[in-house]
Amino acid sequence: MREEPLSCVLLADRHHGLTESVRRLLETAFATVVMVADEVSLLEGASRLRPDVVVVDLSLAQRGCLDWLRELRESCPALKVIVLSVCDEQSVRRAAMEAGADALVLKRALATDLLPAVALVRGGSREEVLTDEKACAPSKGAVSTSTALLSRR
Repeated sequence: MREEPLSCVLLADRHHGLTESVRRLLETAFATVVMVADEVSLLEGASRLRPDVVVVDLSLAQRGCLDWLRELRESCPALKVIVLSVCDEQSVRRAAMEAGADALVLKRALATDLLPAVALVRGGSREEVLTDEKACAPSKGAVSTSTALLSRR
């Protein structure tokens, strides 16, 4: 039995080509996909629309820092935030986690990992999925090794 679509997801990315393919993917799980292309629109949209989930490209910020994620967390603490990244370095995952991300999905694995990450954060998961650098088995409900579900501290 197919699950009912969520009401709204906010997708934030400056790269139009990738945004369109991610939008099509998200439309299979959400009734509405709202797209924005900058930090200001992301923060305003999240505050005004109160989406179920926000999917944001890590490189959205012009100034190259995660202040937008901290601001998003402060204004919408219950919001589920999935960060997209081309970088799979441990330091990047740690920085996203510390700034408030619920999950980090590598762009190279969007087709296979984004919707499972949405399902896990939607279910309230705060477990960390073991990534390429870790040798142990993934925790319960894990998605592929290209996705890191992060526990906020």
